[in-house]
Amino acid sequence: MTAKIQKQEDLKRAILRQLYYNGALSLADLCTHTKKSLPVVSTAVNLLLESGYIMEYGLAPSTGGRRPVTYLLDANKKRCIVAVAIDQLETRVCIYNLVNEKVDSLGSVRMDLLNTPSILEELISFIKEMIEKSTFSNDEILGVGIAMPGVYNMKEGINHTFFPDQPYLPKYISKKIKVPVFIDNDSRTIAMAELKFGIAKGYKDVMVVNIGWGIGLGMIVDGIIFRGHNGYAGEFSHIPLANSNNLCSCGKRGCLEVDASLSILVKKAERELANGSKSSLEYLFADKKRLAGEQLLSAAKKGDPLAVSLLAEGGLMIGKGLATLIHIMNPERIVLSGRGASAGRIWLAPIHQAINEYCIPRLAEQTTLAVSDLSQEIQLLGAATLVIENCDFR
Repeated sequence: MTAKIQKQEDLKRAILRQLYYNGALSLADLCTHTKKSLPVVSTAVNLLLESGYIMEYGLAPSTGGRRPVTYLLDANKKRCIVAVAIDQLETRVCIYNLVNEKVDSLGSVRMDLLNTPSILEELISFIKEMIEKSTFSNDEILGVGIAMPGVYNMKEGINHTFFPDQPYLPKYISKKIKVPVFIDNDSRTIAMAELKFGIAKGYKDVMVVNIGWGIGLGMIVDGIIFRGHNGYAGEFSHIPLANSNNLCSCGKRGCLEVDASLSILVKKAERELANGSKSSLEYLFADKKRLAGEQLLSAAKKGDPLAVSLLAEGGLMIGKGLATLIHIMNPERIVLSGRGASAGRIWLAPIHQAINEYCIPRLAEQTTLAVSDLSQEIQLLGAATLVIENCDFR
């Protein structure tokens, strides 16, 4: 492929990404987003119209002159994205079309990443089964995006937490399911989704806290996801801030995670119940159809005193950690995201309290704290974004 053709293909992919993230755009908008001239963008748009990837959508709102034509990805183009959201206890799969609409919500399965010897093969079998149940053939799938927890090295494709013996994990899974596969840490994919679709959109420097069974961090620096030298940046939960000296899953003691993660808060709730505390959690935890962490969040949102107090306790610890980040990074915004952010209102007060207590006021005043409005879907959106960022749009 000549350099000229390669540049044209790169521009076409850039245009498709901008339309996926922003919806209908005019030629002038696309020139602004891609930083390319009007003739160059026009040529690429015409090629995309011929391929059926995009269509004319209508006229942009009037700004006083002639209204420009806008362009949109064609939802009828038989192409899709498979999004896989993995956490320590559950894996979810769904399919999005080219305009970011769910066209197949394929299902979920309980999987314990740490305590299932054949977990990788089970994950691959589940993803393959879900694809086979869908209405799309492998040739129509642009890629499978997988957002997973753990310390993930993107250069080597190794998840050192859960799959330490399997290098080049995306290639390995792709060979098994015969579809391109793209993988990243769940917190970074969540940050990307917040940047492109959520309440981080339009901001340059944002810390996105992923509240889940653990506590993760996605870092947006100057409008770009910051991964660090090997992709290990953002291990927020392992800052040694805990009040206890309990052993963390990473093998160290005193990590923030051992006091503030949802899995730890569930264990604290179980201890309180065993010691005679009265709470609706006594009945909710008996329902094994729902994960205990989800029940804890649900109880807190309904005002259960024990659940609220536990989230407040965890929120204080998270806020203490965020005060440290504010001093180091001076972010414009901190976003609470991930599945645990569904109880956002309850997290906010203790986190604000800790930031006010531990952070220099002049710095704290420059950072806004917000709760994601996409918390239940954000990891799936992040997984889809992985595909959009990396696929070839064949």
